[in-house]
Amino acid sequence: MNPLRKFLNQILNVLAGGSFLAMVLLTCWQVLTRYVLKNPSSWSEELVSYLFAWMALFGSSLVVGERGHMNIPLLMDRINHKGKKFLAIFSEIIACLFAGVILVFGGIQITDLAMGQMTSSLGIAIGFFYLVLPVSGILNIIYTILNIVEIITGKIELESVNEMVQAAEKAGKEA
Repeated sequence: MNPLRKFLNQILNVLAGGSFLAMVLLTCWQVLTRYVLKNPSSWSEELVSYLFAWMALFGSSLVVGERGHMNIPLLMDRINHKGKKFLAIFSEIIACLFAGVILVFGGIQITDLAMGQMTSSLGIAIGFFYLVLPVSGILNIIYTILNIVEIITGKIELESVNEMVQAAEKAGKEA
């Protein structure tokens, strides 16, 4: 595995997992303060909603790195290896363009716009919570470039769904 990919995967696993753990702890705190202490914590509810967005975007970057995004295998199952390679690279380019335009460019715009607005309970500029958009976009771009390089060099196998099912069935019979 590419050392950069391995490093990014480790960082994103910690960030996404840490966000999830913080969400669980904050939600437990929120339940405790609301129902046991009878004094609800408003800041924890707000922070959980922002952490959810961070977790989802970091998790989606991991999915881009694993090439686990949704696809329609109907066409891929019917074309030759060169065609599969072309379509795989084309889909990575589209994902890269989306990340660049929507997440990075749009994320920078919305982050700048939101820096003047403060959260109601935390008293922090909302723009800090929107920073995850361009960060996730940059990560997605890095991953799509790594994917394209590995598709071209043959390090990523482009099997059809039928081939994967047959391989799984064969492995199951052998076990």
